[in-house]
Amino acid sequence: MPAMPEPTIAAGHAFFFGLGYTALRLARRLKAAGWRVSGTVRDVGKASALAAAEGIDVRVFDGSAPMAEGAFDGVTHVIDSIPPTAEGAPPLLHHAADLRACPSLRWVGYLSTPAVYGDRQGGWAREDEAPTPGSARGERRAAAERAWLAAFDGTSVTVQVFRIAGIYGPGQGRNPIDGLKAGKARIIEKPGQVFNRIHVDDIGTVLLASMARPRHGGIYNVADDEACPPGDPIRFAAELIGVEPPAPIGIDSAELSDMARSFYAECKRLDTARLRDELGVALSYPTYREGLRAIAAGAE
Repeated sequence: MPAMPEPTIAAGHAFFFGLGYTALRLARRLKAAGWRVSGTVRDVGKASALAAAEGIDVRVFDGSAPMAEGAFDGVTHVIDSIPPTAEGAPPLLHHAADLRACPSLRWVGYLSTPAVYGDRQGGWAREDEAPTPGSARGERRAAAERAWLAAFDGTSVTVQVFRIAGIYGPGQGRNPIDGLKAGKARIIEKPGQVFNRIHVDDIGTVLLASMARPRHGGIYNVADDEACPPGDPIRFAAELIGVEPPAPIGIDSAELSDMARSFYAECKRLDTARLRDELGVALSYPTYREGLRAIAAGAE
């Protein structure tokens, strides 16, 4: 990962609901900056392996039952990246009262999705517009956003919401270079379709900037500066590593999961002016080109 200047913020204790790809990248940055870091995974085996590898306090939380007491001792910042269920956001379903009673808690970040905007037919989606979800996934996310904000209205705790575009980054098959090398990359073509993306480490930078500039109710589109057709990054990646890109597949012929098909059913461009104007963030990877060049060069 390239060196990035971190926003000025006193080290605290960050608790991650869901230590997945994005959360773990940020957890490492915080730990290197002197923070205490803890969080959750879904099973005991992964918890033990992650604790041993990363030196992080890891607890098991699969959303079906609350954790034992003491999970939030000294916690100052909470990041929730767990997808909501039809019943709601799992952390709030089981720990809303615990979190509200946590005397050290100052800030909560909820990682949401642009699915709350629904289909804008290629138009712009901005944070001050009312959500108009067109899918069950988008409706659940919009409900979880409202629940997190409402949970701390009238308190000293800041809650900020992050609507995160398609995530890519180094390793774990999380980018088209890995997909091409594994023979799994596909170009699905749908006329007029565009998406924004975001490098995983730029997400971390946005979250850190938000911690340093808390504003309760703040909502942010977390995305790069170039919405583009889904095949463009794959073709660029193929050029970088000197291979032929896969032949495009029409959307009507493509075998897609229900989740992927719902993704292609919506088309929007995310306005990101608020990242720059309010949070002062300059993305390290403003388009997929910079991000994929860094991945091809082996930058971690």
